[in-house]
Amino acid sequence: MATIQEQIELPPLPLEDSEPTLETLHLWTQIVGKIRLGTAPPRNHWWHATLYVDVRGLTTRRIHAGGTTFQIDFDFVDHRLVVRTARGEMESFALGDGLSVADFDTKLHRLLRKLGIDVPIREEPYGVPTTTPFPEDREHASYDPDAVARFWRVLDWSDSVFEEFAGWSCAKTSPVHLFWHGLDLAVTRFNGRRAPVNPNADPVSREAYTHEVISFGFWAGDKKVREPMYYSYTAPEPPGLRERPLRPAGARWVGERSAMAQLPYESVRAATDPQRTLLSFLESAYCAGADLGNWDREDLTSSWCPDPQALRRLIEEAR
Repeated sequence: MATIQEQIELPPLPLEDSEPTLETLHLWTQIVGKIRLGTAPPRNHWWHATLYVDVRGLTTRRIHAGGTTFQIDFDFVDHRLVVRTARGEMESFALGDGLSVADFDTKLHRLLRKLGIDVPIREEPYGVPTTTPFPEDREHASYDPDAVARFWRVLDWSDSVFEEFAGWSCAKTSPVHLFWHGLDLAVTRFNGRRAPVNPNADPVSREAYTHEVISFGFWAGDKKVREPMYYSYTAPEPPGLRERPLRPAGARWVGERSAMAQLPYESVRAATDPQRTLLSFLESAYCAGADLGNWDREDLTSSWCPDPQALRRLIEEAR
């Protein structure tokens, strides 16, 4: 197994300290994410809607409008929202405490209009408790630069570990990307089989789960889960999933209707080898879902995956 980052010290990320900032940032990412969604050609499973971790924060990567290409970046080093175009233009504005969702929305669309690349979006939040339209939301206006920087450092490190884990499979695998729906970083493996159609599913879920998947991710917590968590789930869920063992010891199955594997971020942060600890969780959750779901794990294993003995040690030695 490769060593992603030597002797990194992961930062604390208590939700109580960062929650107001993360709620504001979540809504900002929804505005930017909807701009990407409104310009990108559709991809299966909503992959065209996501944001990505980069060396200074989060980015849309290259998108198209107004006869040019451009990208929008959250710069969490200088704490600015930056727009760059293929014509060489660059415009930005500061991210700071007191910048409401309404002000962020106004500033961004004004900047895009100045560049001739504005994109109309549905100006309302999606999948979050608040329903206030973006142009009217002056309640969410918290921005703690330290909390944002720590959150981004965790995303950056987690992204690297997810990338290594993604390389262990030769099956169809999603990019490692951030869904602004839940502000969660995720990577998903597929076995190639179509999933049964759920007639009661909403259009978003129907597209997301057209095929059998095992998904893995990280999110910073919410109103129900009061701490940062790594997670995994299998869809459709095979019978007996929550009876399968998970590693390391802090991992557990939760959920009444469906089983989700969870591992507290703090368990990873406190581990002697955080990278190996997280990989053991990802691999144990994958084995649980894949074995019960009749995935051909041997056929889906890439040439870059550790050999079977190394994978057994990874799981057996996890504490």
